[in-house]
Amino acid sequence: MATITAADVNKLRTITGAGMMDCKKALVESDGDFDLAIENLRKKGQKVAANRSDRESTEGAAIAVVNADNTAGVVITLNCETDFVGMNENFVKMAVEMANLALNFDNKEEFLASDFNGITIADKLIEQTGVIGEKLEIRTFEKLKGAFVGSYIHSGNKIATLTAFSAKADGIEEAARNVAMQAAAMNPIALNEEGVDAEVIAKEIEIAKDMLRQEGKPEAMIENIAKGKLGRFFKDNTLVNQDYIKDSSMSVANYVKSIDANLVVTGFKRAALG
Repeated sequence: MATITAADVNKLRTITGAGMMDCKKALVESDGDFDLAIENLRKKGQKVAANRSDRESTEGAAIAVVNADNTAGVVITLNCETDFVGMNENFVKMAVEMANLALNFDNKEEFLASDFNGITIADKLIEQTGVIGEKLEIRTFEKLKGAFVGSYIHSGNKIATLTAFSAKADGIEEAARNVAMQAAAMNPIALNEEGVDAEVIAKEIEIAKDMLRQEGKPEAMIENIAKGKLGRFFKDNTLVNQDYIKDSSMSVANYVKSIDANLVVTGFKRAALG
């Protein structure tokens, strides 16, 4: 029987993130074999993950990061079951580490199969499910590229956003953060009119027509009035047409042009818990 020291337990804890007693038990059961102990801890995680597969994981951390030259960014959500875990410092640290790794990949499948300190991201989530006792998953993975990409994370890591711009310009860092903050606060459904799904537009027109008929408007006028109301829908729900939250006298598009006359927003990504 191998002698299990406190240093051994601490080493295994550092490797896996598992609790002290779980690490000690795993080392005892493996007779001091670290590889076997790690495997046993992961098996425990698989069992817990299987038992909690039907649980709702609506809490966690939404994280947005950009690369060194601000030409690409990624936003992910690492989801868990309770706000208590989602606010934990080590949980948020793991989410940030994963987000930085995610910068190297263009889709969630490649990211989940990538290496995270010796095991895949997918296996790490299973392992940590065993450690924490809650269902963990990467719910959202969004990548954004552009001439300049900025980010914003709302207080408490509940919402994270990315914004992309057509060029780099003086003041672009602040502008990118402000527009990302706009996307977080106002939750636009698309960048501009062209980005709104045709089915959504058709539905909005029908809703407007029904309301106009209930108001007793003449049928001959309804089509044109409904289209006019669609313009208001675009203004409220598309990022560049929304009133800028820091100065409602201008749209987001006009705010961006106040930074540089040729500057435009080319894309955004938004991830929220829930």
